[in-house]
Amino acid sequence: MKVTFLGTGTSQGIPIIGSTHPVCLSDDVKDKRLRSSVMLEWDSFRYIIDCGPDFRQQLLRENVDSINGIIFTHEHADHTAGMDDIRPFTHKMGNVPLFVPERITDNLQQRFYYIFTRVNRYPGAPSADIQIVYNEPFVLNTKKVIPIEFMHGKISIFGYRIDDFAYLTDLKSISTTEKGKLQNLEVLVVSALRIDSHPTHLNLEEALAFIKEVQPNKAYLTHISHKLGFHTEVEKQLPENVFLAYDGLKIEV
Repeated sequence: MKVTFLGTGTSQGIPIIGSTHPVCLSDDVKDKRLRSSVMLEWDSFRYIIDCGPDFRQQLLRENVDSINGIIFTHEHADHTAGMDDIRPFTHKMGNVPLFVPERITDNLQQRFYYIFTRVNRYPGAPSADIQIVYNEPFVLNTKKVIPIEFMHGKISIFGYRIDDFAYLTDLKSISTTEKGKLQNLEVLVVSALRIDSHPTHLNLEEALAFIKEVQPNKAYLTHISHKLGFHTEVEKQLPENVFLAYDGLKIEV
């Protein structure tokens, strides 16, 4: 399976509008981070996890002309606000399949009502079908997907495991039971927001401790804010099997 990091930034992205923070002023392309999302490809299938406000820009950059569906982790805008940009895929394939945790289905249907309504539709509006995701495995074509439930502050959200790859963004705490789903991973992607502690996200120290506990062969850090530091400087401080992801990075799992 091929994994492309479409975006690796936090809710505001990097650079932040109007910021004079040194990381926001960096000329290093690896310090320029769109909102977090990954694209998964195997055989002839292509799925995307999360659809933030940079969705259009990300797919143009990667020359994506078709998708099989979008999998959502939770309802926050940096993970859902790009929904209107499924429009070109609607014109090609009809209703776009959206795999949505049960808890957030009402939220998406209210915010993007014009996508889901079947009455008096606006001509040219995007359209989609929701397939509800519960905390139990489901199948995407030839792959079994295992949802992993954890806490993002006070809300529960989903990460996902496919084969020996797992993607967990916006993680703060996780139960022993859910952690048990992460055994024998080849690659773990997990968020690491910044150096200082945060009420709803792992910081770098917490993320590294989590990686050490789960023991994947390799781990990649994502959902990064400017407060984590410069890409080149942070990478030098990481364990040899931990890497700082960046926009456009492609790996094989």
